[in-house]
Amino acid sequence: MRGGRWLASPVMWVGLLFAMLLLQMDALRPVLGWAFPDVTPLIYDRASFIELFLAHLGLVVTASTAAALVGLALAVFVTRPVGSEFRTMIKTLAAIGQTFPPVAVLAITVPLIGFGAWPTVIALFVYGLLPIIDNAVAGLDGVPSNVREAALGMGMSPRQRLFAVDLPLASPAILSGIRVSVTIAIGTATIGSTVGALTLGTPIFDGLVASKLPFVIEGAVLVALFAILTDMLFARLDQRLRYRVP
Repeated sequence: MRGGRWLASPVMWVGLLFAMLLLQMDALRPVLGWAFPDVTPLIYDRASFIELFLAHLGLVVTASTAAALVGLALAVFVTRPVGSEFRTMIKTLAAIGQTFPPVAVLAITVPLIGFGAWPTVIALFVYGLLPIIDNAVAGLDGVPSNVREAALGMGMSPRQRLFAVDLPLASPAILSGIRVSVTIAIGTATIGSTVGALTLGTPIFDGLVASKLPFVIEGAVLVALFAILTDMLFARLDQRLRYRVP
């Protein structure tokens, strides 16, 4: 039964397709050769797709981890009595960061710190804060007051109530915010290739510059599969959290 469930799982098939294309993009050569007979080379060869993926993954993990830690810390701060007065200000600043285009962040950071991966990490960090803060605040605000009163009656300290009651009960909402932020970061990280970062967007921009549509297709398909697979994995984790949280 368990093996049958895995065979019927979309996660497994999307993951297999993604891995196959990362390792054997040449499998698409006949199709691309038929569709684009005048284009050579058909397969992007300036870097391996595994190398591009690992670089892309590194950017997303670095930026999303920083955004999750900072966003959760700010959400906890503004939902405690000591930080309640700063709630509007912090949410407004996060909203500004979300509406500020990542390309504009790159335009500001590149002259300050140079080309490469770090301007992309900063842009993804700024762009990913809002959904994490919003969902974490909503989750922490949604903890039932009677549960908090029971924890207080048991003699729990504020720190114990936070880690034993508030955060576990708010974890599904917190995870939802991180899920949105990471999925956005996967797609947005492609623009890092415009400032010298190595990403799965590199074949896309190289293909646009050189008028090689197969490169664009290869990069776009991999980015899409990466985002879809990540979202599916987060959905599974979300289901488990909601099942475990009463």
